[in-house]
Amino acid sequence: MATLLVKNIHTLVTMDRDRRELHNAAIFVRDNAIEEVGLTVELPQTADEVLDLQGKHIVLPGLVNTHHHFYQVLTKVLPAAQNCELFNWLRNLYKFWSNLTSESIYTGAQMAAAELILSGCTTASDHLYIYPNDCKLDDEIAAIKAIGMRFHASRGSMSVGESQGGLPPDHLIEKEVDILKDSQRLIEQYHDSSRYSMLRMTLAPCSPFTVSTDLMRESAKMARSYTSVRLHTHLAETQSDVDYSLAKFGKIPGDYAESVGWLGDDVWHAHCVKLSDDSILKFGKTGTGVAHCPCSNMRLASGIAPIRKMLDRGVPVGLGVDGSASSDTGNLLQEARTAFLLARVKDCDPTAMSAREILEVATLGGARVLGREDIGAIAPNMAADFIAIDIERSQFAGAHHDLVAALIFCPVPSVDYSFINGRKVVDRGQLITLDLPMLIERTNKIAHKLVNE
Repeated sequence: MATLLVKNIHTLVTMDRDRRELHNAAIFVRDNAIEEVGLTVELPQTADEVLDLQGKHIVLPGLVNTHHHFYQVLTKVLPAAQNCELFNWLRNLYKFWSNLTSESIYTGAQMAAAELILSGCTTASDHLYIYPNDCKLDDEIAAIKAIGMRFHASRGSMSVGESQGGLPPDHLIEKEVDILKDSQRLIEQYHDSSRYSMLRMTLAPCSPFTVSTDLMRESAKMARSYTSVRLHTHLAETQSDVDYSLAKFGKIPGDYAESVGWLGDDVWHAHCVKLSDDSILKFGKTGTGVAHCPCSNMRLASGIAPIRKMLDRGVPVGLGVDGSASSDTGNLLQEARTAFLLARVKDCDPTAMSAREILEVATLGGARVLGREDIGAIAPNMAADFIAIDIERSQFAGAHHDLVAALIFCPVPSVDYSFINGRKVVDRGQLITLDLPMLIERTNKIAHKLVNE
């Protein structure tokens, strides 16, 4: 059994039950789990691998990304979609996404994951709902396994096209019988419900305006027939989303979700910008989670999700960077800072959100949204997922009065070290599980081909 000792940590943000913040601290890891946490002088002094941080780093649990669309990294900043609200943004991009291939899904997933990892993310959920040509969710799964990130893979789907009153073009939808068959295959082939699992499956019909009520109900029924398979979709993202729900189903989005069995502690919804107060109460009572994606919501002018109200009513809330073509970045530290600032702006109240509260949302909150009790904190028996940031960076100059808050007030562009499942994946600021320059070059080539075919 391999052991790892990370010692002489300047500030250790544990996010444990007591929310301890330790100085001159250390973490002792055996294989993929944390065995001991405490002061450097209290822990074992030897291990198979020793990382001495020399009192120059702040360490915290790896961040958790609860909503993304990896493939969209190939269509960042397209002129046709720079100045659109959600529905027009989607219509303008579907034609490019029709050209996706197995290779582009694989490459896009690795590029998106690389960006996330370098910004402190150690666990990510991705929502792949479009399968033209030879694309499969298996492509993403293989890509993320190779890069070494803890992964929740969502089998998304679209089954209601334009001719049936839906948003996507008919050539991009699938038959529902095929969707359910493939969903079952993926669960039985890949899903691992064990503690410290590196791969879990989610069933994720894309949205109320792209699938039928039957598919929502059947997906819920299938997911709940397996252990820890969760449910995910987009909900109440914009006013157009609300208007569609009222016109199509005669219900606001939260009530529609309830009518098809999509409330519960095994469900989380992305965005929820326009979720009603009554629905927020129901989400809190049922443990239904929310993936808050502030940068995307600002970019598409969707609004500001009321996460202060959600948190106060017991709703599990995590952060999501959302698609790389709607936020145009995958920096989870930046997402945390934006969520922190927007919560204050929404309520015109500087006490509406603190730096430590949003760090908790980014770690423990995301873990709860994904149904994980083994990540989000640095404590014995938790997964060895943690990140380290050099406190001597220029961003922290003058901010040593409160380095924990400085992570949000004065964010850095990337981390210096990252460990996922006990394995080092970022070393002195460099991603070491793949050749990043080569990946960037391949991504640019595929992106060019995708939009110019």
